[in-house]
Amino acid sequence: MSKAIRNVQPVTARLGKEGAGEFIPSRYAVRVGDVDVVLISDGILPLPTSTMSTNVSEAERNEWFDSRFLQRDMFDWALNIALVRSGERLILIDSGVGDGFEYFTRAGRSVMRLESAGIDLAAITDIVITHMHMDHVGGLNVDGVKARLRPDVRIHVSRAEVEFWKKPDFSKTVMPETVPPALRKAAAKFVELYSHNIVQFDRTVEIAPGVSARVTGGHTPGHCVVDVASKGEKLTFVGDAIFEVGFDNPKWQNGFEHDPETAVDVRLALLDEAAETGALLAAAHIAFPSIGHIAKNGDGFRFVPVPWDY
Repeated sequence: MSKAIRNVQPVTARLGKEGAGEFIPSRYAVRVGDVDVVLISDGILPLPTSTMSTNVSEAERNEWFDSRFLQRDMFDWALNIALVRSGERLILIDSGVGDGFEYFTRAGRSVMRLESAGIDLAAITDIVITHMHMDHVGGLNVDGVKARLRPDVRIHVSRAEVEFWKKPDFSKTVMPETVPPALRKAAAKFVELYSHNIVQFDRTVEIAPGVSARVTGGHTPGHCVVDVASKGEKLTFVGDAIFEVGFDNPKWQNGFEHDPETAVDVRLALLDEAAETGALLAAAHIAFPSIGHIAKNGDGFRFVPVPWDY
């Protein structure tokens, strides 16, 4: 029998004077050696829970969602981006979903929240796109954003990712039917807008001192993660390689993975790596601020969030 799950609604009220700012926290900063990393929430994507576990039974899936006091049908999927400062370089990692999708009304906050943090878009020297799904490139597609970026901003995307989206294959995905056309449209618009800014790379690329991107594949053929390493400390932003359900059940496949079997191997490798090294991990779709350590836990793993430092 399903537990009685209370549908928790987001707090949208403002306190104080009009325009005083959002009531909820939307950014969180950590320092990795000499490098500053800020995680920023783009908002929430409500998606069917079935997309979280396409290779297991509904009963198994329900058991996990019940254990987390979550609804069985729809899952509020966190969406995070990151901002990294290394020396004179200011690097944006992904850009959120933007404003082109009427069914994602609780996301698309990235530009507003960068501004509320005092970040001028023109100060960004580099952008890393972990992969070209709409919730990662959509923020750059918003009208007026390109004009506010510096003309020579470098947008780092793996060569395999750019090639894949010329003729994307959805044969192994299990997505709501409205999603593939939206993904194609967003990827095509991104390439059209930024073709002169895109800097393609193969396996790994150094973006700035202590900041590099490496291709993992799996989620998409050219999916990459971003490593921040300085003075013996490390944080990896894993993009869509790891989802919250993947700590307890790393072999559960996700409906948005274009190569789900490879994605499982990638997920296990990244979790093993983090557990062995003690490095911090952050992700696009782990509950904000998504920063924590990984500990092995039987056949799975345990996510240990960092204490909120305030």
